[in-house]
Amino acid sequence: MDKGDLNDIKCEALPVDGRELERNCLDMSEKDAMIKEPLLRKRMNTTSQIAIVGANVCPIESLDYEVIENDLFKQDWRSRKKVQIFQYIVLKWTLALLIGLSTGLIGCFNNLAVENITGFKLLLTSNLLLQEKYIKSFLAYAGCNVVLAASAAALCAYIAPAAAGSGIPEVKAYLNGVDAYSILAPSTLFVKIFGSIFGVSAGFVVGKEGPMVHTGACIASLLGQGGSRKYHLTWRGLRYFKNDRDRRDLITCGAAAGVAAAFRAPVGGVLFALEEVASWWRSALLWRTFFTTAVVAVVLRGFIQYCQNGNCGLFGQGGLIMFDVSSAMTTYSTPDLLAVIVLGIIGGVFGSLYNYLVDKVLRIYSIINERGAPFKVVLVITISLLTSCCSYGLPWLARCTPCPVGLEEPCPTIGRSGNFKNFQCPVGHYNDLASLFLNTNDDAIRNLYSSGTENEFHISSLFIFFAAVYCLGIITYGIAVPSGLFIPVILAGASYGRLVGHLLGSISDLDVGLFALLGAASFLGGTMRMTVSLCVILLELTNDLLMLPLIMLVLLISKTVADCFNKGVYDQIVKMKGFPFMEAHAEPYMRHLVARDVVSGPLITFAGVEKVGNIFHILKWKGHNGFPVIDEPPFSNAPELVGIVLRSHLLVLLKGKKFSRERVLTGDEISRRFDAYDFAKAGSGRGLKLEDLDITEEEMEMYVDLHPITNASPYTVVETMSLAKAALLFRELGLRHLCVVPKTPGRPPIAGILTRHDFMPEHVLRLYPHFRPTRRESK
Repeated sequence: MDKGDLNDIKCEALPVDGRELERNCLDMSEKDAMIKEPLLRKRMNTTSQIAIVGANVCPIESLDYEVIENDLFKQDWRSRKKVQIFQYIVLKWTLALLIGLSTGLIGCFNNLAVENITGFKLLLTSNLLLQEKYIKSFLAYAGCNVVLAASAAALCAYIAPAAAGSGIPEVKAYLNGVDAYSILAPSTLFVKIFGSIFGVSAGFVVGKEGPMVHTGACIASLLGQGGSRKYHLTWRGLRYFKNDRDRRDLITCGAAAGVAAAFRAPVGGVLFALEEVASWWRSALLWRTFFTTAVVAVVLRGFIQYCQNGNCGLFGQGGLIMFDVSSAMTTYSTPDLLAVIVLGIIGGVFGSLYNYLVDKVLRIYSIINERGAPFKVVLVITISLLTSCCSYGLPWLARCTPCPVGLEEPCPTIGRSGNFKNFQCPVGHYNDLASLFLNTNDDAIRNLYSSGTENEFHISSLFIFFAAVYCLGIITYGIAVPSGLFIPVILAGASYGRLVGHLLGSISDLDVGLFALLGAASFLGGTMRMTVSLCVILLELTNDLLMLPLIMLVLLISKTVADCFNKGVYDQIVKMKGFPFMEAHAEPYMRHLVARDVVSGPLITFAGVEKVGNIFHILKWKGHNGFPVIDEPPFSNAPELVGIVLRSHLLVLLKGKKFSRERVLTGDEISRRFDAYDFAKAGSGRGLKLEDLDITEEEMEMYVDLHPITNASPYTVVETMSLAKAALLFRELGLRHLCVVPKTPGRPPIAGILTRHDFMPEHVLRLYPHFRPTRRESK
């Protein structure tokens, strides 16, 4: 294990896999370059102990999904009655129900708030335009956007920096086994909800779908840990879930529920959690996740029925995005398939370029964000003004188009939504660019997806809209507001899809609305590199099962083309933020190394019956979270490995003060004094700290028996096992510590401990630089 410390951090310490780090997120503008340099710069993160969560640098630590099989756990498991097991099962399903209900209700609230706030802003702008007060209408439009954007930025910058961005990379890292103090905190949930509402209402080219995934995960975390001790919202009945394994399952359900609430796609939500965010999966979790998303679907359906009676203000058909394109003809021939292949190639190229530019923009924004919260707010306001100028100014480039004859809906549209915006045009005419820019994102997508409207949008207007949305989506992602990538990508993809449909109309019989759908699918596949989940989400969105073969084809082609250039956007952001993510496969060079090659010393161990003073001083000066326990004579015939004891368990044991003056076994007394739940992991609030202990000088000379709290069956590998196999074992089992034992007798019973940091490429390649790939090989 790496034993280094970040000595220049002078704050409250948090043990993090071999280092002492501060508990609260670090403001980048106040810390040394040692923290700033590894992240979002050309330099690599060589510590694995810090990462960017939202918009700030935070300490991180590994989660432990291993069952701690110590004497207390075994005693509790033997004494557990059938009624308690039944209660645990019922609670798991009850929590899944509550996660679905809560996420569905928050999704409804988000949509209701966005539609009404945006509707008020657009109505005000439209009324001033009808009065030909063009300057006042722009000032009103831009002013509303700036106020909303500044509100979202202030919430993110000053209350919960972890809420910035989509949150999907953070949730993905958490489910891979990486935790940070503020990823799923109650304050993050609050800012995620209201910051997303303000950000989307401000007219940014962002979506609320990514933040909904993070919101669902925060809700699941809050419910799973029994509420919040800080706000006195706890319930003792949820003590069963005070472990990383059950919280992981609940947060997976929450992430799936977020997708279901954002897209009204319950099956797509399950598949999204399986394909994109979850690192561990099993059949029992599939059932609970599906149940959670089904609950979300029921809540959304009830909300829609309620709002159909006009009880939701300006909330109309928009908001809960459902794009029905089933009325278009879906028979296709060989020329249509060729057009779909072209779309797939275009989506792969544009998607990989989008990811590359997002990477560069995020690195530039990191320089601005590290200067502090005021600079974050100024950056958001600047992007808001730029977006307002584009949304209001570009429609002036479009020419007025006469309204089509025989329409059922009014033309030009009177009100906040619709396909035909009047803007500056005379009576009986509409502005097609204004119909896309001066609308909610959901209504703009609905306009692009509309079938039987070949001549509604000019080719020049579609090109301008695509270029604007493509560029605005890139420069908007990374500012300090909750922002999702789904909607910008769908908007851009639908624009060039409809544009390609116009250009290939002579050889293809597909409707331009279907081309828009396929264009969105190709761009989604090119940026996010998902296939199954995206396919099902798009089918649930459009209610058109006949499009399944074409959507599958375009997704596969776009993903294949884009994979030739770079990684998916979420994988790319996870790496940029510095999360020590364990991939499902081992790096090729790991097969040339064995486990002992990356273990470093000296190894700190405890005796089975250890002096209290030794434990206290090691916990004070070393930040390790796991320590091997070794029995020596007279407690064993020869030195032997008892197991691993955790730092948090040692603190609880020292707090209980079950010490003895002689070096003897006192396991029975400790078993009577404690039960397994005394050592359960604390929630997102403060756990027990070394500073909370009050140990006298006399007690320092006493002894304590560590056998009852030692995990007597830790996972071990022989020191000659290949590092590739050890990495796969570490990830598949969700470990935090992996013991390395010697191959030959006559040596100490343990050679070292592998942690997540030891498998990171930055660490391994620093030890063995000759394995570092050249620039050409990395490409």
